[in-house]
Amino acid sequence: MTFAGPEAELSIYDTFEQASRVALKSDQLLFCGMVTGKKVMHSVDDYEAAFYPHESFIMAPNQAVEIDFPEAKIHQPTTCLAIEIATDKVKQVAEQLQMRAPLEKSYGDWQYRQSVVHTHHNQQTQALLERMVQIFTENEQDRSCLIDLAISELVIRLLRFQTRDFLLLHSEQNPEFNGLNSVLQYMRNHLHEALDIDVLCRLACMSRSKFFNQFKNHFGCTPMAFQQQIRLKQAAKLIAQGQQITQVCFSLGYHSASHFSRLFKQYYGMSPTDYKQRHLNS
Repeated sequence: MTFAGPEAELSIYDTFEQASRVALKSDQLLFCGMVTGKKVMHSVDDYEAAFYPHESFIMAPNQAVEIDFPEAKIHQPTTCLAIEIATDKVKQVAEQLQMRAPLEKSYGDWQYRQSVVHTHHNQQTQALLERMVQIFTENEQDRSCLIDLAISELVIRLLRFQTRDFLLLHSEQNPEFNGLNSVLQYMRNHLHEALDIDVLCRLACMSRSKFFNQFKNHFGCTPMAFQQQIRLKQAAKLIAQGQQITQVCFSLGYHSASHFSRLFKQYYGMSPTDYKQRHLNS
């Protein structure tokens, strides 16, 4: 099923039997969100990744991929949604971000980086995708306006995800490049510790108010919320590698296994145990 909107198109695909190396390509940016089942995505440079519910795979315009459907069945189809977004819309949103929350000049401007993006949904992104399906499929009086707003929000989330990863990599390669890089490197090296904002301000060479403003401009959240995100991403990485959940929990500074499990489930949509089992089965 396909539903058109201004500068975007939403399609819902059900696959009812196993298949391999199914080709997919679009001349626009394509945001693929998994609903049920499992896919394995293949793209250039021998990239290969399993793809599950609560995860998205974003394809650059004119990027070719091939997809395996290893678990699809007639009574248990693999379902995903694909949102095709006009490149002009992506550029427009990037320009708006640049005007309202400019990056430090040395980092360049807000932009979409044409690379493979494989990301997990947090609660907000998952809720947005569910809302978008409802907006596209219903004949609301203000449907076009609501679609435009939802697409803008989705693009902002993509740009912030890419920029966060770009800045984390940049800080790892050049920790002394500027104050924010020094802060990111410090946070990475002290994930298990509670944040001391005064220490971060000294590293950034900024006043407290300027530091919070600059950090939120670049990451869209407070330092404490950002630390929580990278802690959980590191936890997911270690759990997927087979490490013991309680060991991961306490090594990253959590003092309660139940609190850690609750935060993990909020972020990834499943418990650490289920997440570990999924990746061991893969």
